[in-house]
Parts: sequence; C-alpha cells; structure tokens
Amino acid sequence: MFTPKLKEALDHVQKPGRYTGGEPGCVIKDKSKVDVRMAFCFPDTYEVGMSFLGEKILYDILNQHENWWCERVFMPWTDMKAEMERLHMPLYALESKDPVREFDIVGFTLQYELSYTNILAMLELSGIPFYSKDRDENDPLVIAGGPCVCNGEPVAPFFDVMQLGEGENMLQSICAEVEKAKKEHLPRKELLLRLAKIPGVYIPAFYDVSYLPDGRIEKIRPNEPGIPAVVTKDILKDMNSYEPPRRFVVPMVGAVQDRASVEVLRGCVRGCRFCQAGFLYRPMRERSPELLDSAAHDLCRNTGYDEISLSSLSTSDHSGLEEILDRMNTWAEGEHVSLSLPSLRVDNFSESLIEKTNRVRKSGLTFAPEAGTQRLRDVINKNVTWEEIERTCTIAFRSGYTSVKLYFMMGLPTETMEDIEGIAETAQRVVNLYYSLPDKPKGKSVQVTISVACFVPKPDTPFQFCPQDTKEMLEAKQKHLLESVHSKKIKVNYHASDTSYLEAVFAKGDRRLAPVILDAYRHGCYFDGWEEHFKYAEWLECFDRAGLDPQFYSRRVIGLDEVTPWSHLDYGVSHDYLVREYQKAMQGVTTRPCNRACSGCGANHLLGGPCFEYDQNLVH
Repeated sequence: MFTPKLKEALDHVQKPGRYTGGEPGCVIKDKSKVDVRMAFCFPDTYEVGMSFLGEKILYDILNQHENWWCERVFMPWTDMKAEMERLHMPLYALESKDPVREFDIVGFTLQYELSYTNILAMLELSGIPFYSKDRDENDPLVIAGGPCVCNGEPVAPFFDVMQLGEGENMLQSICAEVEKAKKEHLPRKELLLRLAKIPGVYIPAFYDVSYLPDGRIEKIRPNEPGIPAVVTKDILKDMNSYEPPRRFVVPMVGAVQDRASVEVLRGCVRGCRFCQAGFLYRPMRERSPELLDSAAHDLCRNTGYDEISLSSLSTSDHSGLEEILDRMNTWAEGEHVSLSLPSLRVDNFSESLIEKTNRVRKSGLTFAPEAGTQRLRDVINKNVTWEEIERTCTIAFRSGYTSVKLYFMMGLPTETMEDIEGIAETAQRVVNLYYSLPDKPKGKSVQVTISVACFVPKPDTPFQFCPQDTKEMLEAKQKHLLESVHSKKIKVNYHASDTSYLEAVFAKGDRRLAPVILDAYRHGCYFDGWEEHFKYAEWLECFDRAGLDPQFYSRRVIGLDEVTPWSHLDYGVSHDYLVREYQKAMQGVTTRPCNRACSGCGANHLLGGPCFEYDQNLVH
C-alpha cells in the first residue's frame, strides 16, 4: 500500500504519522466487495480533524454497512503538499491509500469559513475540477455537510450536493441512491434529481440567484421542475435511535483533543443571540443515562483512553446529568478514567459536579460570561448575573481551584468602551473574591485568564442583521481592554481581528464570492485559519480584482425583510422569531431558556410536537 512515491514523500515531512493510516480502530475492507466508497474529507490537519466527533459518528455508521466503505482524508500540511505536487502524487485516503478521485463520493465537512481554500487545495490535489458544472460522469460526487452549509453560498458552486442539518439518516440515504444509480448506470443529472428528494438535501445548481442593482439579492428560485423553493434541514428526532460510537480510530499523532468523547445531547435551550450552533441544532434532544453509560464504558475499553468528555453545546443542561455521572463513576474511578464536562454553565454549577468529575484527576474550569456588564449580557440573552459568577467561583476556590478561565467576546451589538472595561472589572472581582475567602487554598495565588474573541454576526441568529465592527474598532477595543487590566494575576488572550473580518464576509456572503476564494487559492492562500499562513493583504487584492467590497457583507446592516443568500435554506427557526429576538436585544430584554418556557421559535415542527413536557417542570 506504501508506493515508492509515498515512501519518498514521508522521508521529507515533519510528521509522517499524519499520512500513514493503520491506526487502531480504523476500518479496512475488501474493495472488490464494496458497492459505495466515500472519502470523508476534513479540510484541516490530521490533528484537528481527528478531534472532530461528527466524523467519528458518521464513519462508524457508514462502515456498519457491509457493502459501503467510508475512509478518512485530511488536508496535508505545507511540507506534504509540496512533496505531493513535486512527485505528482494524488491526494489519497488513509485506509486504502487509493486516490480520492476514484471514490464514488467525496464529502467535506464545513466546520468554519476559513477552511474554504483548503477545500480547493484538496480538490486540486485530487485532480477533481473545482466547479460542479465542470465535472462529468467520471468524476465523484462532491458533497458538503456541517454548520457552514446554513449559508454555504460562497462555496456552493464548488459542490454537487449540500446537506442541511444532521447527517445520520441523510448521508445513508445519499449513499443508497448512489448505489442504485451505479447499478442502473444513471446519468449524473438524474442522480442529482433523485438526491434532491431526500429531506435536507440541497443541490446548488438547481437554484438561480438574481441581484438588485445595489448588490442585494432579488430572488432565489429553482430552475428544475419539482425542486422545492425552500430546503428544510433534516434532524435525528430520537437521539436514542442511534448509539454513540463504541470504538474510535485512535490517532497515531496526538489529536488536539485526544480523548474519548460521547455526545450526551444535541441542541441547546439557552438562546444566546450570538450563538449560531444554538439555533442551528434546535430543538434540544437528550440521550438516556443508560445508553450513555454503556457506550462510554465500551468506548474507553475499546480505545484505551483514560479520559472521557461528555460532549454537547451545554452538557450541564442535561436533565439527568447527575445520574449519568453516578452511573459512570461506578466503573470510571476503578478503571482510572476521568470524566470531563467541556461546557459548564455558571448558573447550574455545583459542588456535586466538582466532586463527581474530580475523583480521578482535576480538570480545568472554564466559564463563559461572554460580556463584562449585565446590560450587555441581557442584550445577548446570556442569562447570567454577577451573583451567579461569584457563587460559581466561590465553589471552585473552596474546592481547591486556584485558576479560572473566562471567555468573553468583543464587538457585540450595542457594545461601548464601558462594556470593555467591564471585562477587566469582572476578572478583577474574581481575583478579589479569591483573596476574600478564608477557606481558599493555603499559600497559593490565583490566576484568572480571560480569552476574548471578536464577535462575528452569523446567519440564522438574531444578530444576522447586525454589522461587524471594523478592524480598527476591534483593535481599539483590544488596546482599551489591556489598559483596563491592572493586575498581574489576570492574563489576557485575544484573537486577531483580520481573520474574524474574513470570517464575517464568508458567513454572510453569496455566490459571487466563489471566484474570489478560487483566486485567493491560486495566489497562495490556504490554511487561512492558521495565523502564520493567513495572507490578509492578498485577500484584499482578490476582492479588489473581483470588483467586490468585502464590507458590503461584513458592515452592511441587513434589512429585517431582506432576501438573504440563505433565505431558501430552512433550519427550523422562523424568520419572524429571529426578528423578534433582534428587537428584544435592542431593548435589552431577555428570553427564558426553551425548557422553562416555549418562546415559539418554530423548531418544534421538526419534531411534530412540543420540544418539552413543560408540565413535568424539567428545570427547577
């Protein structure tokens, strides 16, 4: 399987383990007995991609079909890319080492906007035409899934198929249609027409976009008979209908998150107005404690991991979290497996959670107030008060913690410099709280780390209508934050504003950006999410050559009744609800979490009934 060219390339790269495959848990099949082959492509490095739980879930599901084979492909790092180009070696899948171009389906996950040029790099390395219109019967079907599909229009011309929503059922339906089409020798166009009938499947080529003279979108309409005017996402109605994976591929080269992980719930009840994932994955659905305990135990035994993460957007909102932890601790402590909760809320943090997750080893504590003042927390619907932050930090310090990480954003709608000062003041109050406690850890100082991200307005959120702060505005706020911190016990980390600017452009962009992305790739732009490779000036030149102003997408206020690039893509939350939430935000009015009161977002229609049994008083 290791050709002379591959062996030569591996001799000249920094981390050959990224490209060898053969890890424990990988699936190898006899390709002569396989009817459908899919290359699951993650457009970033092996270490990043092997941390992605979604790939592990779909890899497991597809490979349970005896006659289907799903293999993994990652973006080669710069040294390996150069070697592959020098040796004229095509991009290959790790399991079989077969060229990606030979697969039936080449699927990309769109997890973040700055991976778009990497997709083009992987297509070029595979010898697959960039644009879907240029592919013929000999080319694989190029598909996309993931959160960025909610507005995948900037890259839509590159894809034959895009999947809205969750892939467990949808991807299996696509593979089944591809299998039938191969046996029937169906033309590519006829296959696409069949795929368009699958719930959640969007075929970009079957839609035409027209524009107004000022650059806004006039209409988006189907150009084939029988194609729906609006595509609605597909969801997994019952999370217990699919077991979490009980085995993973264990990476050869340490992944960014190198641990076992089990998805305890999907969706979120909180309704934070900046959070795209919280709206895209509505409604919230839980897995049962019994299933989670059984799957987690098997996963740890099958992989050898000694840490398991209970993964979700808001794990501490699971109605049976205490039972889950109690069940897992019956075996985890004896087998020296630690439990970690990656998404804790300050308003339901407790001594019990600390005790049940720290029996093997103590994990770090990270909380996300998101904004430094109560006024701004109300604007963004972050239902957290200083009293709750104080209570949470008091519990942590009394339990022996001496460091806390706090996540914030800057550039939020209605934000002022007083709100920026509030970030520093919140951190200082946490420091002061530590030293005021008589039962704090003896002889140890405190460390408060504040990490501040630049706000990016995202589609399908109440803030999609809002402009993004300019680069200069964000840099002024970053400078003011540093000047507002007066203690060495507070450490400040913040993100570069250049990348956030480009992220906003693509998040709210349209199909006219596709040639810009391709031009940028041809001028050396890829790995844009990596600061050392990001070429901001080159990107600006690409926009200039295309005659497009990026601030049209990032800085322009979107009208409440405007047709957006994503107006034909329905993720379950109604447009009217987003408008109502935007208006409440501008008034500083909050909305209660979904499991306490229904606010009528519309996502319940995806389930065919209420999201929660409110008479059972799920949250006390």
